[in-house]
Amino acid sequence: MINKRLLIKNLLAHNDENSFYDKKRKIDISHKEGKAKFLKHICALSNSNPKNNSYIVIGVEDEDNKIIGVDFFDDSKIQNLINAYLTNPPIVQYENIPFPHLPDDKVVGLVTIRSIDKITSLRKNIWKYYGGSVFFRDGSMSMPKVFDVEIKDVNSDIVSAIENHAQNNIELTLDGVFDFMNKRQDFNPQYRVFKEYFVLCWSGQKKYVKDEVFYSRVDIELINEQVRLFYSALDEVSISYNKDSFKIVEYVRLGLQQSHKYYKLEEKIIHFDDNANYSIEANLIFEPPQFDKKILHHIYNTNNVILAKLEKGVRLANHEIVDLENLAASYLICYLNGFDDALLKLESAKPYIKGYNSELYRSYKETIRILRKVKYN
Repeated sequence: MINKRLLIKNLLAHNDENSFYDKKRKIDISHKEGKAKFLKHICALSNSNPKNNSYIVIGVEDEDNKIIGVDFFDDSKIQNLINAYLTNPPIVQYENIPFPHLPDDKVVGLVTIRSIDKITSLRKNIWKYYGGSVFFRDGSMSMPKVFDVEIKDVNSDIVSAIENHAQNNIELTLDGVFDFMNKRQDFNPQYRVFKEYFVLCWSGQKKYVKDEVFYSRVDIELINEQVRLFYSALDEVSISYNKDSFKIVEYVRLGLQQSHKYYKLEEKIIHFDDNANYSIEANLIFEPPQFDKKILHHIYNTNNVILAKLEKGVRLANHEIVDLENLAASYLICYLNGFDDALLKLESAKPYIKGYNSELYRSYKETIRILRKVKYN
């Protein structure tokens, strides 16, 4: 089993960007340009490495390889995106890798691309790239190319050596458990061993609601691979497990004005097998709450007035400041109730909310995370 933190260190230490490895400061697949560039790199790396894994490391400065981290990204539906836009899509996995020096809410993103040994191309137009385009790696660049010869496999030995040097061991596992238990000691840290092989650690603030246990500020890590499987600063989560699996049910708090309820968003089950393999099953179980259209029209128009004032730099009234705290969540509810333009408003609000204060921006990012899950499903 590969220790993904060690794998990232090996990639950064021994290899510049090349035909099987790329690094990014960040990616943004919420907009067409960012989505198109991400798909281009996936396509190029898949085509350039038909026989072995390729990697993209996200959260690293390009000049000096400094690890700065990115927000936790839930990848449960990213394969759907790949399948929708690429012909002969590779198998793509996005993992969140914690590093000890990073803040709790930051990780390094690791994208693993495994080709199916067929030429991958864009299925349809996106941004400035045309459907049918084929990309390859040219050094550290992903470039469109016309191919007329069989692709040579020149990287398998190199990639195998890097992966072999990143194999996990007992010392790394024990260190990982102790690091987690010490770092999360204020949030009820626990661990469990599955199939005498897998070590899972989790923590969260516990609370009881009608004899049921829920957690907030949840952090769940698979120590063997140094992979963060789940992280949320705001949402409520229920946890259950048996000898073969570990289940997380995520709830989100949504509502209008002073009336809010918790709704089930996603069920994620980690299955552990006897052959030292595991799999993750993610099911969206969200039923969007429905509200009176007249009330939503009023809230939607109020949000638009607030957003217009933010864009113009006009000072908000006291009651508008209160509404601003719920602006992102109420735009989301409007979108889920058929106000399609609310999505554009939500996206345009990002820079103003980000500049307002960090707490409001954290809430905005949680809203976007919910939206992304719903859209990709």
